[in-house]
Amino acid sequence: MKLAVFDFDSTLMEGETLEFIAKDYGIENLMKEITTEAMEGKIDFFESLTKRVSLLKGAKEAKIVHICKNLPYTKGAKETISELKKMGYKVACFSGGYETATIPAQDVLGYHVQFSNILHFKNGEMTGQVGGEMMFSDSKGKMLKRLQSLLNVEENETLVVGDGANDISMFKYASKRVAFCAKPILKKNANIIIEKKDLSEILNYL
Repeated sequence: MKLAVFDFDSTLMEGETLEFIAKDYGIENLMKEITTEAMEGKIDFFESLTKRVSLLKGAKEAKIVHICKNLPYTKGAKETISELKKMGYKVACFSGGYETATIPAQDVLGYHVQFSNILHFKNGEMTGQVGGEMMFSDSKGKMLKRLQSLLNVEENETLVVGDGANDISMFKYASKRVAFCAKPILKKNANIIIEKKDLSEILNYL
């Protein structure tokens, strides 16, 4: 048994989910600024997450669902996951983003399981609140340890791939730590650095 865990936003998907949504509401630049600070580790991830979601209070659920079903996936994502599965890996997606995006992506990209956050809607609109399994800077690391225990997988059988500061916690528990087109803070914690925006490059290191 082997385990591969991928971040979603800016890893499996080209960009940040909330920025695609924010573009429709004229606050893309503000959203991008907060996201960048979080991914560079300059502000707390939970603080960033709740602040960004609150900016979209009142956004229409139907529009958000439509946007999330039509996000651009990263070159090589589907092919890489397919190859990993052929090699005997269980493949998971850990996202500080939202299941409105990661669940549709699972059908397209083929990973086995996803753990993410949940946007709260009421009467067809966003309330500006969020909950879920990936709310904090250490959430991915804790979830990885739980998954390794469940699957009886060791650190030396684990591959993790991410791009930002909130991926550091899962890097601690994997022997192959891939920084994919990543922020400098994550590169410092990686032992595989890929600058080409093609996830199939990972296969060269297996």
